[in-house]
Amino acid sequence: MNTKIDFENYIFKNKNKLKISSKDIKKGDVFLSLKGKNTHGNKFITSSIKKGARYCITDNKNYKKNNKVILVKNVFLYLTSLANRKRDLYKGKVIGITGSAGKTTLKETIVYFLKKKHKISYSQKSYNNKLGVLISLLNLNLESTFAIFEIGTNNFGEIKELTKIVRPSEIFITNIQSTHLEYFITKKNIAKEKSDIFNSKYNNERKKLYLNITSYEENIILKRARQEKKLKIIRIDKNSKKYFIKNIVNVKNLSKVTFHINKKNITINKKNPAIFRLTNLLFCYAFFNENHLKIEDVTNNQKNLKPVSGRGLNHRIFLNKKIISIIDESYNSNPDTLLQSIEYINKLKISNNKKILILGDMNELGKNSTKIHLDILKRIDLASYKFIILCGKILRRSINNFINPSNLFIYLENKNKIMKFLNKSIHNNDIIMIKCSNSTEINQFAKVLLKRSNIH
Repeated sequence: MNTKIDFENYIFKNKNKLKISSKDIKKGDVFLSLKGKNTHGNKFITSSIKKGARYCITDNKNYKKNNKVILVKNVFLYLTSLANRKRDLYKGKVIGITGSAGKTTLKETIVYFLKKKHKISYSQKSYNNKLGVLISLLNLNLESTFAIFEIGTNNFGEIKELTKIVRPSEIFITNIQSTHLEYFITKKNIAKEKSDIFNSKYNNERKKLYLNITSYEENIILKRARQEKKLKIIRIDKNSKKYFIKNIVNVKNLSKVTFHINKKNITINKKNPAIFRLTNLLFCYAFFNENHLKIEDVTNNQKNLKPVSGRGLNHRIFLNKKIISIIDESYNSNPDTLLQSIEYINKLKISNNKKILILGDMNELGKNSTKIHLDILKRIDLASYKFIILCGKILRRSINNFINPSNLFIYLENKNKIMKFLNKSIHNNDIIMIKCSNSTEINQFAKVLLKRSNIH
């Protein structure tokens, strides 16, 4: 019996079997043993097999011998070869989503509408780096009609490498924003990097490109796309003749939003609509129309669409016997998305003395990080809030350079002190927006806070 060949046939024929956490292992799964920050996954091979793992993959010889363990020379090279082979077997439509921000939200929005009537595969969580893309491909259901992948980058050359593997035929670029500037230095460089997703040198299967052009950098992408042969460009911005937001009319507590979709006007009612969520709806309308799917499926189901956890999902919780609302934007942050979030809370029809901001550092902004944070704080200070809590080394340096702010800015160094302060300072029906980069103290605080019981 050749265990390696058996495993490869198994991973091709099945879906969602490959797992990187032994905690997630169920009967029939495959455990991918990788080197972690503090320990190697080999430590969990035995427990994974006891939980029902059919196979375990490792490139580290230091494990207890078992015929279910497959030793390879290099895990990443092996997975890449395997992913390429499974991608070659797939006959459905592959969708690739990249951009500086909003990849996961757009992916989940498209998934939400498609899964009502279609068999789909898609990357779980925010699996958009090389490991995540490889796992998503190897977990692909070959019988699905659509496969949707996030493709991310934080350094030069990564988009083209992932694009070579995924080879999407339909591509969305959400936006170009100030992310990973520590490595890319400028947004122009980010635009060039993202453009590799539709470059025929790396992806000869690309057919359609969906764009929302709102900036100089996004125009760079448009110019590059126009140089590509046999690539249909589908715009959804104000200069599009086919797909655009025609108008937004505020009526009491609702906004009537009219979309122009291929000579047809569609009006929906939304409460406190964030513009980036309307843009995602427009992307979906365009995608459905371009693929001859029923756009009514978007219209009829959009009212039950909820934000993704950590990306604008609203919660109502008890805190110190008070009922408060949380707008959870704790998954990630950059200057552009932070200002979008601030604009959103500023427009909420609630007294300013009920609005609270809790902000963490924005990571990977490079040598000008302190100045960027200070400039953002000054923009925030143009409106008024009950108070603004800051946490993080960069924000501490920034607020120390802020002379005579109008709002009450409070620096607290950890989640315990923040919780203690809130317990003393919040009142019924206060609304708190939490915004930060991942892997910050505020990100951890949000997880602790939201473990409290939600009020439905």
